Amino acid sequence: MAIHTGERPHTGGAGSKLPGVMPALRKVAPQAGFALQEIPLPQIGATDILIRVQMAGICGTDLHIYEWDRWAQHRVHPPITVGHEFMGTVAALGAEVEGFTIDERVSAEGHIACGKCALCRTGEAHICNELRVIGVDRDGAFAHYIAMPQQNVWKLAATIPDQYAAVFDPLGNAVHSVMTAGVSGKTVLITGAGAIGLMAINVARAAGAVSVFAVDVRPEKLELAKRLGADEAFIAADPSWIEKLRSRTDGVGPDVLLEMSGSAAAIEQGLTALRNGGHAALLGLPPEKIRLDVAESIIFKGVTLYGIHGRRMFETWYQMQRMVKNRRIDLKPIITHVLPLESFDEAFGLLKAGTAAKIILDLR
Repeated sequence: MAIHTGERPHTGGAGSKLPGVMPALRKVAPQAGFALQEIPLPQIGATDILIRVQMAGICGTDLHIYEWDRWAQHRVHPPITVGHEFMGTVAALGAEVEGFTIDERVSAEGHIACGKCALCRTGEAHICNELRVIGVDRDGAFAHYIAMPQQNVWKLAATIPDQYAAVFDPLGNAVHSVMTAGVSGKTVLITGAGAIGLMAINVARAAGAVSVFAVDVRPEKLELAKRLGADEAFIAADPSWIEKLRSRTDGVGPDVLLEMSGSAAAIEQGLTALRNGGHAALLGLPPEKIRLDVAESIIFKGVTLYGIHGRRMFETWYQMQRMVKNRRIDLKPIITHVLPLESFDEAFGLLKAGTAAKIILDLR
């Protein structure tokens, strides 16, 4: 492994006892499933940081890759180490890195932008055309070590628990969605009560939503949604749920739709439920192309539609860290399972069955 430390010696802590190889969870072939392999530690350059991963969250995107659906087949090129939600400690520093110390607790923004284009230079780095995502376009965080550019590494406040820090990536998705849609003083519908949808309930409340409603296909997710502060939770199979929602929103429907499921039916029903002139933020990733009546669902209703990708770098990170530090967000009920890396098949089975919300892999 080439670790460029220049004239700066690194003694003690993780930096003095780095192994030559590490376990990593990888997509090794264009087919369903992952494999746990021993691979060399990643190399770091002069402006990179090597992070010892301690905890890593499993995302819906990881499930897409695990199942090898249409989206994954067109986007991911094996072999690659998967995973993009994580926290850990600094293990080694490149020669030009400043402001970080060995063993410091960190997380990282998993979207790596070019830093040079017009989008990057005007505050839109999260949609840079050259964006590369860890665990999707380059080796990710389901491994004992990951190399990250210094500018992507985020220092964690001491009061933030490791489990919360491990899911800053999806929490950032929820915060970005809520802040983009502008929920203050408004009624909000969240379609999809998975981990990010559940997080969005807390975030919407913290951001000043008057009322929050959730819809999902699983009753246990809806019970969790109510525990987290949803005013009402509707089962998607109930054909009258839109009518019931309208009765709770002055007969017109919610002001804001936060679409977190990626389900074609949820997108269609959510836009149907949304009031005329409402705002819709779409984050959920459909596994395949979908058909949508644009005229009836968007144009004639005067809907403002936002496509949500990642997090604003780094505005969203400051927002969510402040929310967590000030206890405006409760993530504990959402983290339903903590499993060792070796139990990855069990973890993905739980996610596929819909019996888990957020699963964290413990690599300590």
